[in-house]
Amino acid sequence: MRAFIVDAFTDRPFAGNPAGVCLLDEPADAAWMQRVAAELNLSETAFVHPAGENTYGLRWFTPTVEVDLCGHATLATAHILYGTRLTAPDTDLHFETLSGVLTARRHHQGALTLDFPADPPSAVSVPPRLAEALGAEPVWTGRARHDLLVELPTADAVRELAPDIAALAGFSGRAVIVTAGAPEGDDHDFVSRVFAPAAGIPEDPVTGAAHCVLAPHWAGRLGRTALTGAQLSARGGRVGVELGDDRVTLLGQAVTVFEGELAS
Repeated sequence: MRAFIVDAFTDRPFAGNPAGVCLLDEPADAAWMQRVAAELNLSETAFVHPAGENTYGLRWFTPTVEVDLCGHATLATAHILYGTRLTAPDTDLHFETLSGVLTARRHHQGALTLDFPADPPSAVSVPPRLAEALGAEPVWTGRARHDLLVELPTADAVRELAPDIAALAGFSGRAVIVTAGAPEGDDHDFVSRVFAPAAGIPEDPVTGAAHCVLAPHWAGRLGRTALTGAQLSARGGRVGVELGDDRVTLLGQAVTVFEGELAS
């Protein structure tokens, strides 16, 4: 079985978010996929198999759990399917996943778009001890389907954040997304960082699924539906977003950095 490591949401190697991609001939045992994901030890590993014309079954695993939505590993999977010519470059890809059917499309200069469900957050009171765990005082908090969204007053506050990761693991949900508006004159509209220790990911480098929460939040704040987010992890990355009625289009690039074969 062919396996790849792809840096997603970046146009250069060793940036963005690395994802594993395993090309399968047929569905695999979940326990085996979890062991492979633990062995690769990336934030997510995607397992993809043919399921019809231009249609594939797709599942994602962190080193410790299966997740029902992952943007960067889906981008990485589409990049590999187009790059290996398993799918023609002018053909849409359809992925059957735990989050329904997701669509990927290839654009000019190798950029890819993903069609994902929007996940708008609803305002909630600041959970007890959250400010202490973050080491920063939120100006707004919201709860999405899986994630807690925390807005800080400035992009610098997001960049300089040094949270207590063990404490963040105690908050319910998949991840804590921390965000702020970008300074005037920057080439992006908002910034973020994403912490998911409960899923085995202390900090995720670039998170497509988080932008399904960030897109409706910042579209409402800024009054525009087409935006660009910068994720301020150590590796860094950029995600273009466009909000529809109940969907978010994610735009990004990807680079293959490793190709090999699984021995068992």
